[in-house]
Amino acid sequence: MPAHCAAIGCTQRRTVESKKQGITFHKFPRDEEMRRLWEEAMRRKDFTASDESVLCSQHFRSYDFDKTGQICRIRTGVIPSLFNFPDRPRQIPHEEQRTSTIRTTKTSLKAQEGLPLPIPQKLIKKKPRFNIALDHNYSLPSSPAALKAKFSAAAARLWSLEKQKRNALVRERRARTTLMAVLHKSLCEPCV
Repeated sequence: MPAHCAAIGCTQRRTVESKKQGITFHKFPRDEEMRRLWEEAMRRKDFTASDESVLCSQHFRSYDFDKTGQICRIRTGVIPSLFNFPDRPRQIPHEEQRTSTIRTTKTSLKAQEGLPLPIPQKLIKKKPRFNIALDHNYSLPSSPAALKAKFSAAAARLWSLEKQKRNALVRERRARTTLMAVLHKSLCEPCV
């Protein structure tokens, strides 16, 4: 049975179509404090997330995801912040009812996104430091000038090899034409 997004007003389900659209589904955190923060961010009255409860990727910002591997994951300490909360119903007399226009300016769209909730300091983990200098450093020169010189040398070698290939093809075509002419001449002349 497909999983449904637990957010109010969200109709996303885990199906083939949603996967084609790039929508991913993410379980609520196991950590009780983070789970509580996710539940508060959703603003659903009397809602308690189960182990099967999920939120779709439309409730997270693009930088909330870690897409470095094959699986799209939510970064540590991220709280969902993009929701479409229903407005309070306003009593409008029948003659005053009008169709509302949807605002599409950048400012109005930004205002609809809402403010992100603060993340408790104890949940923020330090980002791992990667030692880029030691990662395959044997294959790259130490300075940009040396790297550029190495690239220029490789480009010149590539151009030279392409030129040799073109010349070899021309020689092959010339030899084939000569051979065909000799064979044609020998087959057409009667033997003496």
